[in-house]
Amino acid sequence: MCAQPCVRMSMAEEILYLSELLGVQVFDLKGRRIGTLRDAALVPLIDPVRLDRYLVGAGPGWLSIRYDQIKTINTDGIRLKDERLTPYHSDEYMLRMVRDLLDQQIIDAQGRKVVRVNDITFLKQCEDSSDVLHVLEVDIGVRSIVRRLLRGIVSPAKIRNVQKNIPTHSIRWEFCNILEADPQRRVRLNISNKLLEDMHPADLADIVENLGHEDRAAIFNTMEPETAAELLTEVHPDLQTKIIESLEAEKAADILEEMEPSEAADLLNELEEERSEEILDEMEPEEKEEVEELRDFRDDTAGGIMDTGYLALDEKATVENAMTELRKSEKALEDLHTIFLVDSGHHLRFSVPLAKLLFAAGDTPLKELASDPLLFVQSQETQDRVAEMFDKYNLLTLPVVDEDQRLIGVITVDDVVALLREA
Repeated sequence: MCAQPCVRMSMAEEILYLSELLGVQVFDLKGRRIGTLRDAALVPLIDPVRLDRYLVGAGPGWLSIRYDQIKTINTDGIRLKDERLTPYHSDEYMLRMVRDLLDQQIIDAQGRKVVRVNDITFLKQCEDSSDVLHVLEVDIGVRSIVRRLLRGIVSPAKIRNVQKNIPTHSIRWEFCNILEADPQRRVRLNISNKLLEDMHPADLADIVENLGHEDRAAIFNTMEPETAAELLTEVHPDLQTKIIESLEAEKAADILEEMEPSEAADLLNELEEERSEEILDEMEPEEKEEVEELRDFRDDTAGGIMDTGYLALDEKATVENAMTELRKSEKALEDLHTIFLVDSGHHLRFSVPLAKLLFAAGDTPLKELASDPLLFVQSQETQDRVAEMFDKYNLLTLPVVDEDQRLIGVITVDDVVALLREA
């Protein structure tokens, strides 16, 4: 956010505002009035900041004036150097200042919030003996409201004098993320979600929760599945369901495949059965099988919150064997705290803290580093009991077994924290 003017200008540069330009008269080469300025537009695929078109109301219709047809532009009027004007026809490649931005919601990617546009600041520069305007900032504060309220009542010069003592509250154009629900128009306007994807998912979730239904769907539809999955897990559970319901089945499946199977299963259980099956049919066979297995467990049990992503090795494995497996998937290390040892029937035998491997010789049997006692829960154990065990034993992970003590999943401290947050 800008508390002070955010640009250092040369003598040939000047600041102008959309509110003081709307309605100014447009004159031809002989000084005859053509009409008044009604709107102006970027064509982002050509230039992301330079105003490319000026839309002028002239009689019953509008005229379209290219930026290179203008000689001068200021609050006293616009004067042309080329009179070959054409009627305005709607162009989906244009991002119009009045229609698409003024009084619309946008995302302030730097301030991590949704804001409403009150005015737009332009930087006027002289290029090839012509005045050219570049979008500089979006104005969202009291200063811009004052300009809007006094517009047409007092002169622009007096308005500027009034606003001198009011702090600037604006967003640099490069930190603005435009909300556009139509995916085809997003492409034509070259709208990217990169600013949003660089945010922490928790910050972005706060923004998403304050958006309307169509804007939320637009963000998820244009994000990479992995990023969308991270975001979805941070959104309130009630909203998660609405978001998944709003997406095409294929897109929803892509996102759920990137989530923890337990989270995906819980989400699908909240949907209508027909919709759940439609999404499952779009999932890859391996991910689909994992999720379907977890859907059989009640939500309020250990099985209902466990994940099936864990590292289990033979009970005779050594430290070197474990290190070899770990090198195969560096990504798994981000959430891995424990290695589990099982027998030939996949029965749980030992639990080994990952940290102990760092100080052990490669030929050390893993079971010599195992925790004692071996702690685990049955899949039907209550979530309250699971939370008690994490608290009592200060656990990072807790294995889940079936009635024959075969390892079927693991609960992490993150799962418990999420559980307590929803309580």
